[in-house]
Amino acid sequence: MVDLHAAFAADYGEARDKFTAAAGARSLSVERYEHPTARGARGEALSMDVALLGNTDAPAMLLVTSAMHGVEGFAGSGCQVALLQDDSVRAAIAESGVAVLFCHAVNPYGFSHLRRANEDNVDVNRNFRDFSQPLARNDAYASLHAMLVPDEWPPGSSNTEALKASAARYGLARLQAIITSGQSEFPDGLFYTGRAPTWSNVALREMLARHGQGRRALGWIDIHTGLGPWGHGEKIYNGPDEQATIARAKAWYGIDVTTFYDGTSTSAALTGVAYHAAVETCPAARFTGIGLEFGTRPLTETLQALRGEQWLTNHPSAPEALRLAIKRQMRDAFFDESIAWQALVYGQTRVAVLQGVRALAQEP
Repeated sequence: MVDLHAAFAADYGEARDKFTAAAGARSLSVERYEHPTARGARGEALSMDVALLGNTDAPAMLLVTSAMHGVEGFAGSGCQVALLQDDSVRAAIAESGVAVLFCHAVNPYGFSHLRRANEDNVDVNRNFRDFSQPLARNDAYASLHAMLVPDEWPPGSSNTEALKASAARYGLARLQAIITSGQSEFPDGLFYTGRAPTWSNVALREMLARHGQGRRALGWIDIHTGLGPWGHGEKIYNGPDEQATIARAKAWYGIDVTTFYDGTSTSAALTGVAYHAAVETCPAARFTGIGLEFGTRPLTETLQALRGEQWLTNHPSAPEALRLAIKRQMRDAFFDESIAWQALVYGQTRVAVLQGVRALAQEP
């Protein structure tokens, strides 16, 4: 039996240790991609860690990733550890003949420092783009930047009223899209795309080249938190705007797979998403990807946590009590410590992984 609550960790260092131990208990080697410069909140080394379960030479592989958005890694890491410990999952993978690659902490800096962004304030899942081309402008975000990331925190009443006015003007869904779709003009702002590939981008492509090239089929489940109803895992299509590929994702995971291409997802339309690494690095593999997005707190609370954390990043000399309060708010916005929430998250992740493995085993 899996001790589910014990699979989830209190911080990044503990999460990495639990992942390494769970892989070791299955006699799996752990491949470590260590960050060359950044350090963790406690001065620890940071790494993206990889373990392969199942047939190493399988023509089909499922990739399961955590912490693309740093602080969201608590849920993804706990699920990866529990999956490695789950005897029935191991047996199903062995019977399928499919390889399952667990990639732990794509953005270890954000995981350790309780940030959604990375060491350069970049949203890693907006960073997979062609930087040889001019970066698209987000003029609507530019008009809101000073209000969203104010000079003082907590924000004053005038700032709060301005934010309410913007929500009334645009509507909450449109305001969410403006803020979260990505922007390249403000390195000190929210959802910054960066202006060059991040370390996580490069490391993920290196990992995919090593383990994905030569495969006939490649699936990807990327675990996220922070959007949607509490404990519900929205299955968000993660791939190019191709009807055949979207249909395949729905055949694998169910008709309730959503996509921002047609407006059915809680996610705004995004560019620079990580699936580009898979389709560009492994072009011979038939690719099918989803993100699992688990709800935690209401959107307004999550946005407030992100605003506060960005202010703190821009004001590193803030008083310690305020820093701790902001970090706690950030952690709570993306992770629920209750066993009920964790059980919901793991149960849905487990089902999706078994669905992906079964579908890949049947790929022509």
